[in-house]
Amino acid sequence: MTRRDFRRRADAVRSIPLETVLTHWGAQRDRRDRNQWRTERGPLSVTSAKFFNWHLERGGGGAIDLVMHLGNLEADAAIAWLEQHLGSAPAAASSAAAGEPPSPSSSSRGEASAPARALRLPPANLAQLDRVRRYLTGPRCLAAGILEPLIDAGKVYADQRGNAVFLMVAGKPNRPIGAELRGTGERVWRGLAPGTRKDAGYFWVGAKGSRTIVLCESAIDAISCYQLHSMQRHTECICISTAGVRSDPPWLHPLMARGYHIYCGFDDDEPGEAASCQLITRHPSIQRLRPSAHDWNDALTAKPLSAINSTRLPTPFRCYSKDSKIASLPAACCLVPRG
Repeated sequence: MTRRDFRRRADAVRSIPLETVLTHWGAQRDRRDRNQWRTERGPLSVTSAKFFNWHLERGGGGAIDLVMHLGNLEADAAIAWLEQHLGSAPAAASSAAAGEPPSPSSSSRGEASAPARALRLPPANLAQLDRVRRYLTGPRCLAAGILEPLIDAGKVYADQRGNAVFLMVAGKPNRPIGAELRGTGERVWRGLAPGTRKDAGYFWVGAKGSRTIVLCESAIDAISCYQLHSMQRHTECICISTAGVRSDPPWLHPLMARGYHIYCGFDDDEPGEAASCQLITRHPSIQRLRPSAHDWNDALTAKPLSAINSTRLPTPFRCYSKDSKIASLPAACCLVPRG
């Protein structure tokens, strides 16, 4: 695609009303303040064509920026989503004016169905693999003993741009349904492979026979969490990435039905706490497991020894409030392991 084609496609969707995008994404409008929206990435303030996420302190303008923010997508993937779900700006505006409801399918929340948008995994590039290894074992402090089996199994690889690719799978056959992408250069970014279906599966790492699962927000956090706990004796777990803050992924229900002990290990920040609270409210058997730093990789890179000692899986649990902000949450959302 030429730069001219890209600009033409972007111009056709950029002015789609933000309210229309948020409705089709599955966001909920605040009943008291019509400019406020609740999304999986936190509350958004919307004023005309501008938006701002107060929790993440990020904002932007136009439909493309909004979809990039909501889905952690690159610009071309955001444009493709808008084209598929809303068409051009005039068509989206007329649909909104007619009061047409969003589709109830998973694609209304950014998950394109397989027939409508086929999965396009980035091809592996062996020439870039050393770069990905250096990034993951260097700045991210992931152990080679854990990383290499994942690489050998094809669950982690490098694409032609030198990005780290973390394969997301579904079912016992480990059928690929998408991939998390993480940049390894100076510009920090993350995204998903086009056509990824987060509702269908996930990236995971851990001991296959374990009955304990920890939910994390990203593949790197999942590997970090597993690494921290694998260094403890008699502590085996499976760590799953939800590929972003998610309060109730559909694939969680079958895991609960199979009797797994599940812990919510989302980041220790407001979006992570809010999603954990919603998740535990829906499923009281799930317990909160906070990383000792902002996220599991921060815990691994900052204070590995103390992180290991303070994040043990287990029992019994006690209710704990770090500060007044967390103390205001329901007690079930404030569970951390006893040190």
